[in-house]
Amino acid sequence: MPRIATSVEMVPRSRIRELAEIAMTMDGVLRLYFGESNLPTPEYIKQAANRALADGYTFYTENAGLPTLRRALADNYRRLHGVALDPAGEIVVTASGVQALNLGIRCVLDPGDEAIVLTPAWPNGPSSIMMANATVRQVPHPLVGGRYTVDFEALEAAVTPRTRLLLYTSPSNPLGWVATDEEQQGLLDFARRHGLWLMADEVYDRLYYAGEELGEPVPSVLRKATRDDAVMVVHSFSKTYCMTGWRVGWLVARRDLAEKATQLNEFIVSHAPTFAQKAAETALAEGEGELRRMLERLKENRDLCLDALRGLPGVTVPKPDGAFYLFPRVAGLTDSFAFCRKLLEETRVGLAPGVAFGAGGEGSFRICYAAERSILELAMERLTKFLRSYA
Repeated sequence: MPRIATSVEMVPRSRIRELAEIAMTMDGVLRLYFGESNLPTPEYIKQAANRALADGYTFYTENAGLPTLRRALADNYRRLHGVALDPAGEIVVTASGVQALNLGIRCVLDPGDEAIVLTPAWPNGPSSIMMANATVRQVPHPLVGGRYTVDFEALEAAVTPRTRLLLYTSPSNPLGWVATDEEQQGLLDFARRHGLWLMADEVYDRLYYAGEELGEPVPSVLRKATRDDAVMVVHSFSKTYCMTGWRVGWLVARRDLAEKATQLNEFIVSHAPTFAQKAAETALAEGEGELRRMLERLKENRDLCLDALRGLPGVTVPKPDGAFYLFPRVAGLTDSFAFCRKLLEETRVGLAPGVAFGAGGEGSFRICYAAERSILELAMERLTKFLRSYA
């Protein structure tokens, strides 16, 4: 009997989705397991989509996306990062950040190649590598002095003659870790020294709390890279603009890779939805005020959760500088999925198990604090009570 390809059989099921599917059979669950805000897409973006539909933006676009959107993205990089990009040759619009991730990975990995991933990490990156018939080498972020860091010695030990790619995420999902200037330079130098592609997932770059002012982005690795460097940046409209369901992202890359990614777009999805691309243009043009208001709310939510969890016996909670996640570690916890399932069944609080995020994740759980304050307060009350009894 014909069988399913071995490469896809090896891709593990998402443990986040596994727990979420259990939760979806229950009533009254406080859902903090998915990585999204429960705020709807802002009205000005929805109105822009309606205008685009009325104006006839319902046909095919270029495989690389609307030129107007690519120019707007290039203007954004110039304004926020002081980086000059060619919108015609270095930016590819994609149908979501995960498609940008998958597209970039498919452009650089052959079957049998290896890729290093800094973990704990969103599982879609390692799974995309496995779908390319390549091998994942996970290098965990060590927790040193209350802050996650990069283990450069472990990175050196992970390199083999088959290594082609290094993938990292800053700000991190699930850690909230943000690479320092020195860490970012070290990762770029490491990739250059070993002849690797460096892929930076910067989807959460605007959700940053440690800058001089709220709304300041995390510095992109593109500020350090030359246009000839083997560097890719993955990005999306999903988190910054509450557009998770719209499926619009982009990939910034060296010209040769961007050209090939544009070609492959035709065979994967053709292009992102045309009217959604027009709405994304409006998000870039008009979204700063809404973004800052959301950041103020997220920072308050983060601090609420930190205050609730700190001081609990056996619980370590590193303070995140970006994204909208906490990743508490519980002393003695060896089965985070069983822990989260028990928490769900007994308290109706839904969290993501740390094991879902790869090496270094077991013993922790992820809280998405982008929920409404009333949901978050009740969830923290139930969670802290559960943790006290668990300890």
